Amino acid sequence: MSLRISDTAPDFEADTTQGRIRFHEWIGSSWAVLFSHPKDFTPVCTTELGYMAKLKPEFDKRNVKVIGLSVDPVDNHVRWANDIKETQGYAPNYPMIGDTTLEISKLYGMLPGDLVGTCEGRTPADNQTVRNVFVIGPDKKVKLIIAYPMTTGRNFDEVLRVIDSLQLTAKHKVATPVNWKQGDDVIIAGSVSDDEAKKVYPQGWKAPRPYLRIVPQPRS
Repeated sequence: MSLRISDTAPDFEADTTQGRIRFHEWIGSSWAVLFSHPKDFTPVCTTELGYMAKLKPEFDKRNVKVIGLSVDPVDNHVRWANDIKETQGYAPNYPMIGDTTLEISKLYGMLPGDLVGTCEGRTPADNQTVRNVFVIGPDKKVKLIIAYPMTTGRNFDEVLRVIDSLQLTAKHKVATPVNWKQGDDVIIAGSVSDDEAKKVYPQGWKAPRPYLRIVPQPRS
């Protein structure tokens, strides 16, 4: 299975470090970030899990739930949390899914659907494609997919930036330009005619080209 933006995120039941969940029910009316790991006790992932724990209050402010996934058992996740706390200063403060059957990794297209077996005997290199970030909206649709190689740590500040853009553009008929961050100017969506735009932006807009209509970020 290959997931694309705007697809419905597959639902599943799973054991986590905070109990058993049904994914869509767990998301509820929130946004969600699901980020995956090829193996417990791996170095890059250790730094990522710690930083995500440090950053979690920022996700909370945005009504975004965070959940991790690794192909190892939940018991291993609990032991790994001690290492993460000692080396990174923060232990995971969000649930971690144990995907021992590889079912969820296959469901989300991170491993081949016809792969047989479980996590037993598999190495990080075997699971190296289980290195994705999925942002999922309250409508349970996939809003963002980023895949990382094992040797490159993820930039969760960038994930926050994208969520700010996703939430803004879900509420207002605008798009965000390159390197946009909170407070920067935005672009009136191409689906909005000039006549419609005048009702929303009676003060007008900057337009270096007719299709590039720049306005201040909406605040409400």
